[in-house]
Amino acid sequence: MVKWLSKGFWATVARIILRNRIIILTIIAAITVVMGMQWKYMRFTYTEANLLPDEHPVNQEYNKFLEVFGEEGNLIILAVKDQRLFTPENFNQWNKLSKKLNAFPEIDMVVSTENLHELVKDTIKQEFTLKPLILSNINSQAAIDSIKTKLFEQLPFYESLLFNKETQTLRTAVYMDKEIVNTSVRKDFIYNDLLPLIDSFEKETGLDVRASGMPYIRTLNSQNIIDEIGIFIAAALGITSLIFFFFFRSVRATLISMLVVTIGVMWAFGILGLLKYEITVLTALIPPLIIVIGIPNCIFLINKYQQEVKKHGNQAKSLQRVISKVGNATLLTNATTAAGFATFIITESKLLKEFGIVASLNILSIFVLSLLIIPIVYSFMALPKYKHLKHLNKKWISAFVGWMEKTVREHRIAVYITTICLLVASIIGIYQVKISGSLIEDMPKSAAFFDDIKFFEKEFDGIMPLEIMIDTERKNGVMRLPNLRKMDELEQLIIETPELSRPISIVSLAKYSKQAFYNGNPEYYQLPTTQENNFILSYAKKSSENSDMLSNFVDSNGQTARITTFMKDIGTDRMEEIEDDLFAKIQKIFPDENYHVSMTGKALLFTKGTKYLVKNLILSLALAIFLISLLMAYMFRSFRMILISLVPNILPLLITAGMMGFLGIPLKPSTILVFSIAFGISVDDTIHFLAKYRQELQTHNWKIRRSVYAALKETGVSMFYTSIVLFFGFSVFMISSFGGTKALGGLVSVTLLFAMLSNLILLPSLLLSLERNIANKETLKEPNIDILSEEE
Repeated sequence: MVKWLSKGFWATVARIILRNRIIILTIIAAITVVMGMQWKYMRFTYTEANLLPDEHPVNQEYNKFLEVFGEEGNLIILAVKDQRLFTPENFNQWNKLSKKLNAFPEIDMVVSTENLHELVKDTIKQEFTLKPLILSNINSQAAIDSIKTKLFEQLPFYESLLFNKETQTLRTAVYMDKEIVNTSVRKDFIYNDLLPLIDSFEKETGLDVRASGMPYIRTLNSQNIIDEIGIFIAAALGITSLIFFFFFRSVRATLISMLVVTIGVMWAFGILGLLKYEITVLTALIPPLIIVIGIPNCIFLINKYQQEVKKHGNQAKSLQRVISKVGNATLLTNATTAAGFATFIITESKLLKEFGIVASLNILSIFVLSLLIIPIVYSFMALPKYKHLKHLNKKWISAFVGWMEKTVREHRIAVYITTICLLVASIIGIYQVKISGSLIEDMPKSAAFFDDIKFFEKEFDGIMPLEIMIDTERKNGVMRLPNLRKMDELEQLIIETPELSRPISIVSLAKYSKQAFYNGNPEYYQLPTTQENNFILSYAKKSSENSDMLSNFVDSNGQTARITTFMKDIGTDRMEEIEDDLFAKIQKIFPDENYHVSMTGKALLFTKGTKYLVKNLILSLALAIFLISLLMAYMFRSFRMILISLVPNILPLLITAGMMGFLGIPLKPSTILVFSIAFGISVDDTIHFLAKYRQELQTHNWKIRRSVYAALKETGVSMFYTSIVLFFGFSVFMISSFGGTKALGGLVSVTLLFAMLSNLILLPSLLLSLERNIANKETLKEPNIDILSEEE
């Protein structure tokens, strides 16, 4: 069989590279300039990720809601919990702040004490009218006290919307224009207008203003993502360059490596711009990820170059061998890593699909850059000096390799017992893993807006909208008294659920209308009776103000109503319990044959999306294992060898999953990524070790023990170097303020550390124990791919 990517192929590649150095560098420079020009097309996300595909039923229900009632995540809320607010000076300033906000074109409506209207009965015109609560500036404490009494004791319609009666926390509801709430205009308004106004108010009054709402949270959260990209890149460059220098003790080798990964980062941003993808919390990880993955390429190539120089001192021959001997192995290891990321493309999630495409393209790009730049740059330099080669003989590395060899040689039973114990413990831990689907769980806990989220959860039972849409399936069916009573019954169930806020709907307006009909007496804040309904409805029909308020709760045909509530940050399990409980009761109140009731909103959408994504990512991990197994099958042409190679790579994944269970780290989009990423990277060590092992078998006439120990000595150093770089490189993500990114960095680091030990201790132990069953000329046929040349 003709071998793919044979030794002759790579020799040809080496000649082309070394004979066309200037042309290649010019092409790289030109591509880099073009990529740099694409940066202007980079876009930052202005919405939270939609994890569900467009055709998913939950997504379709949400889109249907948007068609009827428009964007539901356009509310910004401001609040003050301080009795000092209720002084004439401060109260006037609070109203002035609301008036200023209402003047901005980006704002659709502001509901606050400044423009609060009381629904009153006009007996002459026999209609309801809206009477302003405040007519002018307040000049006395007595006027303030009167307003407080009116607000907290006589206007239950505005309770939870504008105030907390028990704590007397006052808030303002700012509704952004639905057309611009998911655009860059939102960011400009919040940073250039809203925040300066809040700061000015706080300085003038000495009061602490709490701010929240989905547009506000999204904007500040997106800015945190942007700010962290630079921090990650700087930290990744810093830590990897320090480790690289510690290993090689060569400034020029370190600078060459930094040059390679810096160009790789520029290309990463360029590809994001070229594809017009948004920068999300995931795609923001790609540039530092390229640094972390690119440095091991540099280690293999530079280490090989220095080994060749030390062996014969011929620069041209050394550079040629670097490309021809290490190129194939580096290509395959990068291909397996890229395959791990590329499996995300099969998910129906746009977020993960874009992440998989950009990450896999950039991993292959950094391989090409490493293979081209390192040999070419070294070709213009003098040969490395003796001090640059001293690291090849470090005693502590030899001691580490010696310890591994001794463990494999003398303590294999202990290795297997430890492995079994870890496996059992991991399985126990896996059963304790929970799935999480919270919109704010991964947000920076140290950020001021996160404290504000908790404040609003305590004062107003949450800020994440949950919508219930009720289709009565008949025109003007919503206003029928039996349907209003059914909705009121459902609202009572919502009120009894501690994780949900007091709902607001057409029911609230109907109750308010009855209160107004009885001259504002709060004791009549209830649904009208059958006898009262006709009188009250006749007033309501004549009232244009009432019609405006009605449009927020009922569609234009009077057929569909919405009940809006807000939910606390709760886990997926509790959210599903609430959903199941409400739906069971909804079906009793609103039979399916007469009504269509759906529950939607960003919070529910994200919860459903998380569960959907976890299932898809488990499939993508299985696909990654399958694809990499196929690649290894083609490489080694041995089914037994595939099974042996999978064991040391799947075990670390199980250990990490078990740790997540014991440490209480939930399964969510950010943490499920760990497994595909870690598997794609860790299998590289297996490829290097088995390739060297097979070569040693031929060299030592199929003497298994000598071959295993020889392979361990030869590959142990490089595997140790790259694993340490990867460990500390991924640890960089632990400095993130985002919980998901922090967990991703820590878990990948730990997984790769376990994978290194597994490949250097468990894999050789298995090869020695199984001996003749897996290592003979029949089971280890001539490979389809020459990973290492026979003379190496």
